[in-house]
Amino acid sequence: MKLKQKTVPKPWGQSSLPKIFGGKQKDKIGEIWFQPPKGITPKLLSKYLFTSEKLSIQVHPNDRQARRKGLPSGKEECWYILEAKPDARLGIGLTKEVSAAKLHAAVACSQIEQLIDWKSVKAGDLYYIPAGTIHAIGSGIQLIEVQQNADITYRLYDYGRPRELHLDDALSVATFGPYDMAHHQELAADQSAKLIDGPHFKLFQVIGDDQAILKGTTAGEWQILPLEGKVTARGKAVGAGECGLCTKVSEIDLSKNVKSLIACSMN
Repeated sequence: MKLKQKTVPKPWGQSSLPKIFGGKQKDKIGEIWFQPPKGITPKLLSKYLFTSEKLSIQVHPNDRQARRKGLPSGKEECWYILEAKPDARLGIGLTKEVSAAKLHAAVACSQIEQLIDWKSVKAGDLYYIPAGTIHAIGSGIQLIEVQQNADITYRLYDYGRPRELHLDDALSVATFGPYDMAHHQELAADQSAKLIDGPHFKLFQVIGDDQAILKGTTAGEWQILPLEGKVTARGKAVGAGECGLCTKVSEIDLSKNVKSLIACSMN
């Protein structure tokens, strides 16, 4: 089936979107989500993000930590970079190991930005963000995010914006050190590849009808995001800027001259 688009205005969004989303907008659009019909709750959530300002510095819990709060799951995610301005950066992890007390003090003194490892970013970069990773998306970026379908975010810092922070919760789940760059990839635009092989989801880049790379993966949910061209998911045509959902890999019909991201949930 093809999921419905949900456009989400954000003050940090962009008013000039890709042509597949209508180009120039009256409002600043920060996110485009893909939602199923009522009664269906996917394990994964896929969305496009568009930034003109820095997003908050935040962290997500893992499954065990979330369940202690009575929530069904934690949140791990990944970012596939579509476009980035020359000075665009992502904040992922810290520049060095610190104590919880030092991080708390840095937040209180509005100096946490200096502890964040701000990495230059470009189109074709892929970052996997394990739970516990302190992170922030910078300005001037367009990306696809695939995540566990959980609405659980602990904000450490929001640059003085009048939004709630969750400092104690954040410190209880955060990793107080650098990001493991083994979770980063620079993608070849013309090659099929398994991009992420995590405990909660797998992500593939598939070029054309190279479905062999998907064989041997057993999953109860598949989401298909064509980047170029069209594919068929459970009998429905899905094009660039759209998302398809099916329960079996055999329900995905790929074709030549198509480039797709395909994610599957592992739990």
